[in-house]
Amino acid sequence: MSTPQQPPTQQSAPQAAPDWQAAAPGTSYAPYTSPIPITRTHLGHALASEWTKIRSVRSTIWTLGVFLLLVIGIGMLVAAQTTTEDFGKVPYTIPAFFGLVLGQICLITLGVLVVSSEYGTGMIRTTFTASPQRHRVLAAKLIIFFAVAFVVSAFAIGFVGLVTESMHTGDGGEAWGGSVVMGALYVSLLGVLALAVGSMLRHSAGAITAMLGLVLVPAILPGFLMLSEGMRTIAEKMMEYNAPSALAKIFGLGGEDGSGGAGGGAQLGLLAGVTAAAIAGAFVLLDRRDV
Repeated sequence: MSTPQQPPTQQSAPQAAPDWQAAAPGTSYAPYTSPIPITRTHLGHALASEWTKIRSVRSTIWTLGVFLLLVIGIGMLVAAQTTTEDFGKVPYTIPAFFGLVLGQICLITLGVLVVSSEYGTGMIRTTFTASPQRHRVLAAKLIIFFAVAFVVSAFAIGFVGLVTESMHTGDGGEAWGGSVVMGALYVSLLGVLALAVGSMLRHSAGAITAMLGLVLVPAILPGFLMLSEGMRTIAEKMMEYNAPSALAKIFGLGGEDGSGGAGGGAQLGLLAGVTAAAIAGAFVLLDRRDV
């Protein structure tokens, strides 16, 4: 009696494992290739990101708008009250100085908000997740902010200089191109210093208060220190290197012989050194602290 034959079994081909599933021991699968192109990130990507941020938030529009209103508006008011004889040994950008004394506060505020606002909203976690190399993020913030602040400041000072020169005829007025560059550089460095302080303190109100104290206290305190003979030397140095006096020297005011003449190189150098030290401290603390 013959036994029934079993139907031949068909061996099914091994199914390919899903893309997300790891291969079992002894089994090999074709490696997964993403259709999305992979590009190594670099500083340019961080710069593009920070540029998008700084031109997208309202704080940039408001602070820079008020800055231009102060520098150009006050500059035009002062220029309207001047005559050609007033510019014998000073540049035509002098009217912009009076607006910059107040306008520098706008750049200080914006410098703090560029970094501290992300800590306040918690978006800094998203930023560092997208770009784990934190030093690259901070470097991009510093570069973008300095570029924006310098361009806007130079435009405002130069515009005031051009309008003032067009209002007066004659041979009065010193060459004023240097005051545009140095004036814009000084207030831009103040903003960069504020950004570094904001990165270290991570608090908008605290950083803005600290920067206002750094700008205003050296301008007010010498008047009280001069009452003490022992503190007179310190008071004189504070009077020479505070922010309003530095800007005055850059724009040719306050010459020792009363003849004017652009200066402010020592004051600008001191600010650059303090700013560099603050930036170094911000980079060190950025890597040592958690978000």
